[in-house]
Amino acid sequence: MATSTPRPSPAQGQLAALEDQFIKMAEDFDDRSQEWRRLFSELLGTFFLVLVAAGGGMMGQAFPDTISRTAAVTAPALMVLGIILFMGKVSGAHLNPAVSIAFALRGDFPWARVPGYIVVQLIGAALAAWFLQAVIGVSAQYGSNYPAAGYSAFLAMVMEAVLTFALVCVILGTASGAQNVGVVGAIGVGGYIALAGLWGSPISGASMNPARTFGPNLVSMDFDSYWVYVAGPLLGAVLAVGVAFVLRGRGGGRSGSAAAQGVLFTEVANPNA
Repeated sequence: MATSTPRPSPAQGQLAALEDQFIKMAEDFDDRSQEWRRLFSELLGTFFLVLVAAGGGMMGQAFPDTISRTAAVTAPALMVLGIILFMGKVSGAHLNPAVSIAFALRGDFPWARVPGYIVVQLIGAALAAWFLQAVIGVSAQYGSNYPAAGYSAFLAMVMEAVLTFALVCVILGTASGAQNVGVVGAIGVGGYIALAGLWGSPISGASMNPARTFGPNLVSMDFDSYWVYVAGPLLGAVLAVGVAFVLRGRGGGRSGSAAAQGVLFTEVANPNA
């Protein structure tokens, strides 16, 4: 005995049409009025990152002998992994001015968007540090990065440059051409951040991110040696872009651009790559 499929009511049809219209609007990132979604994604993601990265040191100060160095450097890596998975397709989940600049130098990200990304990354980092200081009750200074005692600012800068160089190599490599492994790349990036922190943090803190250090420094008004955490990551990022060119040629292809910008709106400089 054949049964007929119930036809949707007019109200259900209108609801479905509205839902489809909203989805198309949200995904239409060709409309520059939708850029705020990307910027909000970067602000929120950087907030979460700094919340964990700076929070380890500040929690350790408030509650002695509760946060080990291993936990303090692993937690940000796990947070980055989670952020890439849950909103990497919206903004590319840069969370780091050095990464935004590297993607732009590589040709995978429009330079016109770089200032906006950097501004919201810095704001997100500052909000996280302010929140931590207000809730935990210790200075945000304990959540920042400084050269280790007995090591010069120059050596700390070199360490930051080397650590960031490898980080950006991993990011560009897992987001390009035959090496594009999609969301699995989040594991590679998160794993590298944990590894770098485990061996590199005693000297410089393994920030690898000007925004991550800027937030606690701004809230505590202590910019001592902050130049280390700007110059080092930027130098490392530029070197990584050069290596990416040597290994894979010029960027701007579909896969790299999609990873850098999120798949919702991708400007491809080199469509055939």
